[in-house]
Amino acid sequence: MANRRTQTDTGPTVVALPTRFFTPEDIASMFGVPLETVYQWRRKRTGPPAFRVGRHLRYHPEAVAQWVADKTHQAA
Repeated sequence: MANRRTQTDTGPTVVALPTRFFTPEDIASMFGVPLETVYQWRRKRTGPPAFRVGRHLRYHPEAVAQWVADKTHQAA
């Protein structure tokens, strides 16, 4: 008798996306730093996490908020 695996179908997972993702310009404006600083953070992996959409860099608002919270806790 062969082993059979049963799968339970819970349906697709629905993830709520923000109405808008941040651009590097948004991040620079938000923190009052030059745009080049935002790109340096990305290269050094010290800034908020970002992802690419084609050639465009985008930031998830929740990831930016978490990065700020982490930085705030480190400074305390």
